[in-house]
Amino acid sequence: MPFAVYLLGLAVFAQGTSEFMLSGLVPGIARDLNVSIPAAGLLTSAFAAGMVVGAPLMAVLSLRLSRRFALLAFLVVFLLVHVLGAVTTSYEVLLGTRVVAALANAGFLAVAMATAVGLAPPDAKGRATSVLLGGVTVACVAGVPGGALLGELWGWRSAFWAVALALVPAIVAVLKSVPAGAPGGADAAGGTDASGGTDASNGTDASNGTDASNGTDASGGTGSRNGGRVGGRGAGRARVEARALRRPRLLVLLLLGALVNGATFCTFTYLAPLLTEVTGIGSAWMPGMLALFGLGSFAGVTISGRIADRRPLPLLVIGGVALVAGWAAFAVAAGAPVPAVALVFVQGTLSFAVGSTLISQVLYAATGAPTLAGGFATAAFNVGAALGPWLGGVAIGAGLGFRSPLWVSAALVGLALAVAGGAHLIGSRPKGNPVEADLPHRAQ
Repeated sequence: MPFAVYLLGLAVFAQGTSEFMLSGLVPGIARDLNVSIPAAGLLTSAFAAGMVVGAPLMAVLSLRLSRRFALLAFLVVFLLVHVLGAVTTSYEVLLGTRVVAALANAGFLAVAMATAVGLAPPDAKGRATSVLLGGVTVACVAGVPGGALLGELWGWRSAFWAVALALVPAIVAVLKSVPAGAPGGADAAGGTDASGGTDASNGTDASNGTDASNGTDASGGTGSRNGGRVGGRGAGRARVEARALRRPRLLVLLLLGALVNGATFCTFTYLAPLLTEVTGIGSAWMPGMLALFGLGSFAGVTISGRIADRRPLPLLVIGGVALVAGWAAFAVAAGAPVPAVALVFVQGTLSFAVGSTLISQVLYAATGAPTLAGGFATAAFNVGAALGPWLGGVAIGAGLGFRSPLWVSAALVGLALAVAGGAHLIGSRPKGNPVEADLPHRAQ
C-alpha cells in the first residue's frame, strides 16, 4: 500500500477526533459560553448535518480541482475554523465553525477515498478503505479520550488547538506525498480511473466512449492536466459520475451502509448510560469502555482490509448475521459485566468490519464515479449516524429503558439483511432488475 494512503489516514484521524471529541467537552463549552447543555449538544448535531449535506456537495465541487489541491484546501479550511473555534467567545460563531468544519471534512473524505483507491492497486480498494477508516477508529481509541483529558486539564479550547496542530503534519504530508494529478476525474496516481484506467462496464466513458481521465473532457472537449481549475472538464466529469451513481446495486449498498452504521451509533451513543445504569460499571471506567469499543472497531477495519477485496460476500453475510445475534445477546446479557464488556469489543469489531466492507463495495460498484461515490458513501453513513441515535433516543423516551437501543440496533441490521436478500432475489430473476445477484464485488 503506498505510504501516501497512510498519510491520508493520519488526516482522517485528526478530523475524526474533532468529530467525536465534543461528547466529552459539552459541559465545559456550556459553562464557558453561558449556554445550556442541549445548546452545546447542538454543536454535534450541526457537524453531523454538515457531513450529510456537505459530502455530495463538496465532492461535486472538488471535481474542478486536482485531488492534491482539493485535499489541501479542505485541510487548511478545517485547520482555520478550529483556530477560530478555539479563540471565539460567541456560541453562534462556534456553531458556524462546526458546520464549516463538517463541510471541509466531508469534502476531504470524499476526495481522500477516491485518491486512496486510485493510488492503491486495482484489486485493493478494501485495503485502502480500511487504512482511511483506521484513522477514524484510532480517533475513537486515542483521540476522543485524549481530547476529553485536554479539556479536563486545560479547558475545552485546548482540544481545538490540539486538532489544529495535528493537521499541520497532515497538510505537509499531502503536499509532499500525493501526486498533483489532473482534475477530479483522474486519480492522483497519474490520470487513470480508479479501477485501473477503464470504466466499470467496458473501458469507455459512461457518456460517449471517451474516458474522462485521458485528457478529453467527458462532453467532447479537451481538458487540462495542470492540476488547476478546469470548469468544462469538472462539469463534464460531474455529469459522468452522476450517471454512474444511478446503478441500483450502488443505491442498495448505500442503503445498507446507512442501516448498519445507524445500528452502530444507536448503541454507541448510549453506551455509557447502558453500562452504568444496567451493567453496573462505574462511571470512572467509561473512558476505558469507549476505548475498548474503539479497539474493536480498529480490529474490524483491519480484518476488513485483509478479507474484503477477496471474500466480501462471506464477510458481509456472516458478519451481518453475527451482528444481529450480537446486538440481541448484548440486550439480554447487559446486566452481567463480563459478557457485556466482551460484547463491547466484539460488536465494535463486527460493526466496523461490515461497515468498512460496504464502503469498499460502494467504491467497487462506482468505478466510473470514484469521487462522488466517496461523497455519497460519506453522506449515507452519516445519515445512519444521525438516524440511529435518534431512534435509540425515541426508544428510551418511550420508557423502554437503556437496553432498548440494543434491540433497535439488532432491528436495523436485520432490516439491512432483508434488503440485501431482496436485492439478491430480484437480481437473480432472468429478466430482473440489474441489481447483481452476487451483490458484492470480488477482486479478481
